[in-house]
Amino acid sequence: MQRRTLLACAVLAAFAAVPASAGAAASTVKPPVAPSPDAPKRGVVAGARTFTPSARNAEAVEKFRGLHRSRLRREQIHHFWGVEPAAGTHDGFMASQSVDTSYRVSNSADFTYTPTIKAAGSCMEITTVYSQAVGNEIWAWDWCGGNGPRKEIAMDADFLQTYTRPVNGHPAYSVQLVRTNASTNAWSAYLYNHTTGSWNLFYSKAGSDTSSLSYGWDIFEIYATRDPRTGNAYYCSDAKNVVFESSGIQLRRNGVWRPAAPSDSPWQPTATPDPDDYLCPSLQFVKAGANDHWIVRQ
Repeated sequence: MQRRTLLACAVLAAFAAVPASAGAAASTVKPPVAPSPDAPKRGVVAGARTFTPSARNAEAVEKFRGLHRSRLRREQIHHFWGVEPAAGTHDGFMASQSVDTSYRVSNSADFTYTPTIKAAGSCMEITTVYSQAVGNEIWAWDWCGGNGPRKEIAMDADFLQTYTRPVNGHPAYSVQLVRTNASTNAWSAYLYNHTTGSWNLFYSKAGSDTSSLSYGWDIFEIYATRDPRTGNAYYCSDAKNVVFESSGIQLRRNGVWRPAAPSDSPWQPTATPDPDDYLCPSLQFVKAGANDHWIVRQ
C-alpha cells in the first residue's frame, strides 16, 4: 500500500537496506510503559487553544496541506516512514510521541511533522509540529470538513510537566484517538494528563473523512529542502541530536486494545528505508518493536 496516493510529490528512488547500526540500536531500547488506554476520560487539555489563521502560521498550514498534493519542487522532498494500520482493523489508535523543545528548524521553508498520528477513517490527525512559522507545537488537524488545524498547544513548560513523561530519556506525550459514534463517524482525540491520571479531551469532530485515504498512520514525516552547501537537507544538521520516537502504538478493536502488529500495521513505504532518500545519510530507522514502536535518529 502506498502512503497518500495523492502525493505524487515525492516519487523517489527505490529503497535500500537500513544501516547495520540501526538494527543494533534496537536491542538497547527499553520497552516503554504507556498509560492505560482505559484510564478515565475527563476534562479538557489545559493550555489548548482554538487555532486562529494568521499571516505567520499560514505557511505552516499550507505546507502541511501541500503534503496531500503533488506540487513539490525538485529540490524539496516530502518523505515519511512508520506504520499504517489498515481500514477495518481498529476504531481506536494510541501512541506515546516524543517531543524535543530544543529542536529548531533553521530554514523557514522547512517543516517537521513528527510524530504524526491518524486513525483510519478518523476526523482528526494529531501532529507534532516543528517550524519557524509556529514554533514547536501539537496540532489537531481536522479531516472532516475543516482541512486545517483546529486546535493547538505549545510545547511549553506547563505542557511538559502535565502531559509528558520520559521515554528512553526524552519527554513524550500520549495521545489517543477513539471513535465515539459509528453512525455519525464521531471521533475524539485525548492527551494523557499525568498529574490527574486521566485522558483530557483535545479535539472532537464528526463527519466524513476527507483525507481520501482508507488507512491510518503513525509516522515520521518531513517537508525538507536541500542545503546546497552540503547536499543534505537542512534538518539533517538541525536534528543531529534529536530523537523522533513513537512507542506504545496500540489499536482498539471490539473494545480491546492491542499492540500494533505486522498483520494489521505494516511498515511503509518500506521496512528498510534508505537514508539517502531522506537527504540525510546519517539517519537511522529503528524498528524498536514488532510494529508498535519506532525511532528515527542519527
